[in-house]
Amino acid sequence: MSSYSIKSLEQYFKVYRKSIRKPKKFWAKIAENNFTWYRKWDKVVEFDMEKAEFAWFKNAKLNITKNCIDRHLANRGDENAIIFEPNNPDEPARHYTYNQLYAEVSKMANVLREQGVEKGDRVCIYLPMIPELAFSVLACARIGAIHSVVFAGFSSNALSTRINDCTCKLVITADGGFRGTKTIDLKRIVDEALVKTPSIEKVLVVKRAGQEIDMQEGRDLWLQPLLDEASATSKAEVMDAEDPLFILYTSGSTGKPKGMLHTTAGYMVYTAYTFKNIFNYMPGDVYWCTADIGWVTGHSYTIYGPLLNGATTVIFEGIPSYPTHSRFWEVIQKHQVNQFYTAPTAIRSLAKEKIDYVRDYRLESLKVIGSVGEPINEEAWHWYNDHVGNKRCPLVDTWWQTETGGIVISAIPFVTPTKPTYASLPLPGIKPVLMDELRNEIEGNQQIGNLCIEYPWPGIARTIWGDHQRFIDTYFKTFPGKYFSGDGALRDEVGYYRITGRVDDVIIVSGHNLGTAPIEDVINEHQTVAESAIVGYPHDIKGNALYGFVVLKETGLWRDRQNLEKEINQLISDQIGAIAKLDKIQFVTGLPKTRSGKIMRRILRKIAEGEQSDFGDITTLVNPEIVEEISRERV
Repeated sequence: MSSYSIKSLEQYFKVYRKSIRKPKKFWAKIAENNFTWYRKWDKVVEFDMEKAEFAWFKNAKLNITKNCIDRHLANRGDENAIIFEPNNPDEPARHYTYNQLYAEVSKMANVLREQGVEKGDRVCIYLPMIPELAFSVLACARIGAIHSVVFAGFSSNALSTRINDCTCKLVITADGGFRGTKTIDLKRIVDEALVKTPSIEKVLVVKRAGQEIDMQEGRDLWLQPLLDEASATSKAEVMDAEDPLFILYTSGSTGKPKGMLHTTAGYMVYTAYTFKNIFNYMPGDVYWCTADIGWVTGHSYTIYGPLLNGATTVIFEGIPSYPTHSRFWEVIQKHQVNQFYTAPTAIRSLAKEKIDYVRDYRLESLKVIGSVGEPINEEAWHWYNDHVGNKRCPLVDTWWQTETGGIVISAIPFVTPTKPTYASLPLPGIKPVLMDELRNEIEGNQQIGNLCIEYPWPGIARTIWGDHQRFIDTYFKTFPGKYFSGDGALRDEVGYYRITGRVDDVIIVSGHNLGTAPIEDVINEHQTVAESAIVGYPHDIKGNALYGFVVLKETGLWRDRQNLEKEINQLISDQIGAIAKLDKIQFVTGLPKTRSGKIMRRILRKIAEGEQSDFGDITTLVNPEIVEEISRERV
């Protein structure tokens, strides 16, 4: 069907116009022709933007795993569904065909049922990036349990907070996980968390690291013996279109984590459709998204999106720098990866290293490369495009959020001309609008404003678990009748969108609104700079001034710092204007980051303002020790 797979720019505009003019008809056609349903819907969509209530494919019946697995068995049963690449390159990769995936998911589903998990129960999954993580997610979906994956790097406190918020019944974890040279003691973290979680009845433990652990009698069970006893076939639960599929927590800049709830049918249709188009997936291709399944990118574009399209998806346990900075490129060559999707943070860190790390590998298999997680700066974009894509693979710079369920603005490879640092055009069914502070829509091009979406789409989150009012207040109150993303965006002369960063990262200096992302882009262009982050701090004359935290490449470490400061400010002055120059520059060895690679600007703001304590919970940072170092060396 033509609108499921977009092949040309002309077709894109035609499909896009249709999808905006008649969204119900558009999504009905996509849903009807590309998925297996037990029962069709009575109504395509019902919604109330003010109350933030959405129902897609109303009263339809389905099971998402029937669409991810069962329907592929007849024609693709012997094709690879999952390739598992372990942390240690000397350990052989594991391949699972669709037939094998069906058996593994069935066994896991039967074990969960046997342990008393029923439809609607919440299951917390705290596993490293191993095949059992994918099997657990799909097994929950198969029996109608709601999975809540917590990234296996979060602290016990972060874990218990999430378990308690959605009252999970069971935890699936491992004796340990590997990450580069480290072994993470996952079971110990779970034990610490469960001291404060009365709802947990059972803990299922995967043997991965082979280390000694404490097993609590009556609560903890090794998973493998249970799987060995379980049947390799299973019945999929009949689910309503709006039955919950998963809860995924986003940290949020303030307050407790938000449990974003996604439901079954809309999420299925949206992730499948966006995966197909944004990655130009063809039968036989090997696709690799490096995101951990603990984040929404891993949900939508490591598991659900690829499997719904009958794809081969790579699950990678390791990190880009172990055993060398060539690991990504080695894996691409080894498995002949065709589509590669990763974060700008990873690209920037690899771009700091010797070019031989990438040059030594043959990357001709690549057809599409993608970026996710934050806007990619120009220097990283060009490095990625030139050295990984070899200037022949389209680079899709995708913009979306946990809340959107799937990608909403992105180029379509071989269709949309790409432009560095621009996410480009909205996908069919997505109607972005720019709003000013007075709640007026900003029309026309070459405009900047608050990025909102005017009409619901199937993948939109339905609520914050247990707190619908917070859902309304966060996303629908600021600009009534619209979904507010919390991001600012620039729309250029042809209608392309460039994400300028979080709206709360806009700093007013001497009456001028300055977005931090464009200034950081300029700084990162300096040949000695690896990465930077800018925050505002109070200034007697200007109201706010700009404070820059700058990480240098090896080549910059020996340079005179005063000269570097002058050069950086000159660059800003030349490219943006003197108003955007930094009042203070602190050279640091690293930036405080969450496990998903997001820079914790909240902490940096406090340091810039002279606060030396009360940084909140920093245990969820990948590098909590950096906070004290930056604070100590504040300028």
